[in-house]
Amino acid sequence: MAESHLEHSQSDTRYGLPGAMPRKVNVMMLGAGSFFTNSILRDVVLIPDNLGGELRLVDIDAERLERTERLMRKIVEETGQSDKWKIVSSTNRRELLPGIDYIVNSIEVSGVACVRFDNDIPLKYGISQNIGDTIGPGGLMKGLRTVPVYLDILRDVRELCPNAVVLNYTNPMNMMCLAAGRAVPEVQTVGLCHSVQGTGRMLAGYGGISYESMQWKCAGINHLAWFTELNDANGNSLYPKLMEMAANRESEFSKAEPVRSDMMLHFGAFITESSGHLSEYLPYYRKRKDLLDKYTDTGYRGEESFYANNWPNWRKASDEKREKQISGEEPLDLKRSFEYGAWIIESVEKNAPLLVHGNVMNNGLITNLPQDGCVEVACLINQNGVQPTHFGALPRQMAAVCDSNMRVFDLAAEAAIHKSKQHAAWALMLDPLTSAVCSPAEILELTNELFEAEAEFLPGFK
Repeated sequence: MAESHLEHSQSDTRYGLPGAMPRKVNVMMLGAGSFFTNSILRDVVLIPDNLGGELRLVDIDAERLERTERLMRKIVEETGQSDKWKIVSSTNRRELLPGIDYIVNSIEVSGVACVRFDNDIPLKYGISQNIGDTIGPGGLMKGLRTVPVYLDILRDVRELCPNAVVLNYTNPMNMMCLAAGRAVPEVQTVGLCHSVQGTGRMLAGYGGISYESMQWKCAGINHLAWFTELNDANGNSLYPKLMEMAANRESEFSKAEPVRSDMMLHFGAFITESSGHLSEYLPYYRKRKDLLDKYTDTGYRGEESFYANNWPNWRKASDEKREKQISGEEPLDLKRSFEYGAWIIESVEKNAPLLVHGNVMNNGLITNLPQDGCVEVACLINQNGVQPTHFGALPRQMAAVCDSNMRVFDLAAEAAIHKSKQHAAWALMLDPLTSAVCSPAEILELTNELFEAEAEFLPGFK
């Protein structure tokens, strides 16, 4: 199956999906202070031939909420749509949930309060993290803080707007979607990330072809999905060229993606997440200083503590940029992005078929991965909503790498659903990176230390 997503409409609002929107829509942004509001809600406003509706903003941080409301008013004003879109905001989601059609979830439980704990306590035990928000000690703790809140949100959705479609952008993606599928299966949810479409464009560039002409298949789990096929328009594989570049450690490709190029050489296909973040999903690259020196570099290429050192500043810079955009000191970017959210809304409303990659419960989609787990596969979108497509079996070695992570997510989701410290410790004992560095006794000690430091944000755990 040749896959090509959002082919004619990534950065140009002249091209939309065919047809006009048949009705007004009500879209809620949970965590309205987040980065994703700038792109996804703006993209909703930029849907061609939309009839407007309501944009409902929710955030527990009243200051960031008020700033976001001013920004969205500026966007609808500059696009000439002030008469079509009503903007409302509240710190109480239940006030605004009735009548909602689509919910974009981008919450950040605990803000920046636990960033240093997530990074620095594991580092004492020799566990080096680059991002640390989806797997490993940092990802586990973020999940334990965030999943219970997300499940409460979904229970409110089930009660107040049961037909709404929930588009989740919050990490840790796999834990969030897995827990949702197990605990509140009645609510239609899908987890969305930009790693598949972003990596696809990058590989087309290295392959010397246009993204629109590339034919490919991709499946696995979030941040660990594999491009099992990667061909040009004539069906010729791009892999021989990519493998040649990867084998040369001095090539631009290898230097830009030191871990992903190495994994491709040894496992046979390219993976969707950036090298630094990917290194946390694996037992190979971060357990010794010589390996860190060889396979990691600055920034997203694997720099130790990169996220913890920079996330608070990025958050502050985002707020400052919004103020400058509102005042007119900086121009608004009014081109549609390739984030999936608004494209999904447009596709459903216009019944215009679209293919995206989403995180959903497996249920036979990838036959050689745990059936009660969460996978990332191609999903057909139309008036019937999000419809995951069958992939079949991954190559065995690729499935095994995914499976090692899914065992962690399985226990982490159970820990979050049942608020169990024991399941959390077991999850970390199975974590590929943590178990490559620490003994089970050390991991239990680490888990207890993290729980003690973050107790304020982990109510009810026992």
